[in-house]
Amino acid sequence: MNKIWLKRYPADVPAEISADRYTSLIDLFEQAVKRYADQPAFINMGQVMTFRKLEERSRAFAAWLQEGLGLKQGDRVALMMPNLLQYPIALFGILRAGMVVVNVNPLYTPRELEHQLNDSGASAIVIVSNFAHTLEKVVEKTQVKHVILTRLGDQLSPAKGTLVNFVVKYIKRLVPKYHLPDAISFRSALHKGYRMQYVRPAVASDDLAFLQYTGGTTGVAKGAMLTHRNMQANLEQTRATYGSLLKDGKETVVTALPLYHIFALTVNCLLFIELGGANLLITNPRDIPGLVRELAKTRFTAITGVNTLFNALLNDSDFQKLDFSSLSLSAGGGMSVQKAVAERWEKLTGHYLLEGYGLTECAPLVSVNPYDIRYHSGSIGLPVPSTDIRLVDEQGNEVAAGEAGELCIKGPQVMRGYWQKPEATDEVLKNGWLHSGDIVTVDDEGFIRIVDRKKDMILVSGFNVYPNEIEDVLMLHPKVREAAAIGVPNVAAGETVKICVVKKDPTLTQEELIIHCKKHLTGYKVPKIVEFRTDLPKSNVGKILRRELRDEAIRIAKAS
Repeated sequence: MNKIWLKRYPADVPAEISADRYTSLIDLFEQAVKRYADQPAFINMGQVMTFRKLEERSRAFAAWLQEGLGLKQGDRVALMMPNLLQYPIALFGILRAGMVVVNVNPLYTPRELEHQLNDSGASAIVIVSNFAHTLEKVVEKTQVKHVILTRLGDQLSPAKGTLVNFVVKYIKRLVPKYHLPDAISFRSALHKGYRMQYVRPAVASDDLAFLQYTGGTTGVAKGAMLTHRNMQANLEQTRATYGSLLKDGKETVVTALPLYHIFALTVNCLLFIELGGANLLITNPRDIPGLVRELAKTRFTAITGVNTLFNALLNDSDFQKLDFSSLSLSAGGGMSVQKAVAERWEKLTGHYLLEGYGLTECAPLVSVNPYDIRYHSGSIGLPVPSTDIRLVDEQGNEVAAGEAGELCIKGPQVMRGYWQKPEATDEVLKNGWLHSGDIVTVDDEGFIRIVDRKKDMILVSGFNVYPNEIEDVLMLHPKVREAAAIGVPNVAAGETVKICVVKKDPTLTQEELIIHCKKHLTGYKVPKIVEFRTDLPKSNVGKILRRELRDEAIRIAKAS
């Protein structure tokens, strides 16, 4: 597919980027910390860590990994913690030691954690004490030889850190009992590392930087092999498409999405390191009042999130009172940004919510809406520079113009493959093209619109029904806070449409919703089953998990 979309991007967006401006992420990091040494790099719970301090602490951690633990270049080291100052210290320490970062969701069950540690072959793990009880249950069944333990307040000032650790453990009781007698303190590791020799490894751009595991909602999680060059390419692509919105050394981005997730890892952490910007780390983004209090203290210029986060913020009365005069970039991804949410965001903040699209396998950004668009189009935007796309049918043939097909991607950000899973790799990487599993259309200007995931499609009497369309309609209703649409088995129609709804207004009725849907949807798309819930199941980044709702509905149907 030729690059028709380049005509639609603003003039300052280049057609191509260089993925080789830096020799590795180590080179990128070293140059950034020199340029911006005394500027804030990360802020958490009121504590500021400058680029200089980040360089010193990450170098100490790298030296300790090399000399203290005797780990080798290419060894895998797992990171299991929420957004804390310890995260970037450990992250860049691992990378600077020439090792591979294995990001782990702290909310994993023992079974999920055991799988990821064994699959990756991680020889060490850095973990916050809140989740140590999970590790205790499985660590003896893995290859992990070294456990590095930290507490939430360990990188805060001594007085504040002591208070935070006391409150978290004894008042809020957020640290379940655990027994890891051989664990090493993160603070002790840094202290020892300062006295050790750091040896800068010879890292090539095609060496592995991350084993980034997919969410696992479609089965066993797989590790996407992302190289230094993959990450650098996507960083350049992200910077190119956001163009003049971002100023070197002037930005502060709100990082409520966890840094262990690929979206925040690239778009927040790596991009703003390279830009000389500061990351305001939010440790518990589910605490919306707490998040809003942090925002009130900070002159933030950028914010990233998923639709559910933006929706929750918009429904908070204190958020509505904030000053948005410094805000220049609002970026949504991870799930579809709903029109009602996007329009409310623009009305409140005065800024368009830029929707993008990405995949873990693409480091992650594939497409984004141009920064000069001032309305919600329902599109996930245009392919980022140096990215080719094509749409294919189930037989792998390119579809005709205007028709829906599976989105296939080629570019320097596409992963090397899945870690130790050649068959799974061959299923998605074919002749250099990554098959996304997403059904999309592309208009004459190159704008991509997701029809839906193959697995989420609902088949009603032979007609394809796409959950996104129904959910967008539901969110237009003023009494709806959140909604999800799924297909449930039906003898006559194959499947029927069920909706799960969280009310904003307690007076909302099933009849109101059905009438509302009939106004906007053709007959076979109108929901036949309505379930009101207090909340919806979500992933670690707030993405609504339709599969859980679908599995639950099937279990109930079988039991009845």
